[in-house]
Amino acid sequence: MAEATAAPKAKASKPAPGPFEMPKFEMPKFDIPNIEMPAAFREFAERGVAQAKDNYEKMKAAAEEATDLLETTYSTATKGASDYGLKVIEAARANTNAAFDFAGELLAAKTVSEVVELTGAHARKQFETMSQQGKELSALMQKLASETTEPIKSGMTKVFGKT
Repeated sequence: MAEATAAPKAKASKPAPGPFEMPKFEMPKFDIPNIEMPAAFREFAERGVAQAKDNYEKMKAAAEEATDLLETTYSTATKGASDYGLKVIEAARANTNAAFDFAGELLAAKTVSEVVELTGAHARKQFETMSQQGKELSALMQKLASETTEPIKSGMTKVFGKT
C-alpha cells in the first residue's frame, strides 16, 4: 500500500481590503448596566428620538392628506365619466331614433325628388344635431378634466407650499 504524504498546508491569509471596502474592526463590548452614559450622549439620543417622532407625525399627516386627495379625485373622475357615458348614450339614442324616422320617411316618399329633398333635410338636421352633441360632450369633458385636476393642483400647491 502506498501511503499518501500530506504536504503541510499554508495558512489562508485574509485578503487586504479593497479601496471601497470598510475596514473591519471589532466594537468593544460594554456592560451597559454598569456604565453610565455621558449626559451629552443621552441628550443627543433624546433629541434624535424626538426628531424622529416629529418627522413620523409629519409624514403620517402628509400621507393621510394624499389619501384623502386621491379619494376625492377618484370619486370626481368616476362621477364625471359616468355623466359623460350617459350623455354619449343619450346622443346615440337620439341619432338612432332620427335614423329610423328618416328611414320611415324615405319609405313613404313617392318620387325621387321627394327622396332627394328628404335626404338633404335629414343631412342638415343631423349635422346640426351632431354639432350640438359634440359641443355638449366637449364641454362636459372640459368640466370633468377641470374638476378632476383641480384637487390635485391645489393639493400639490399646499404640499409644496409647506416646504
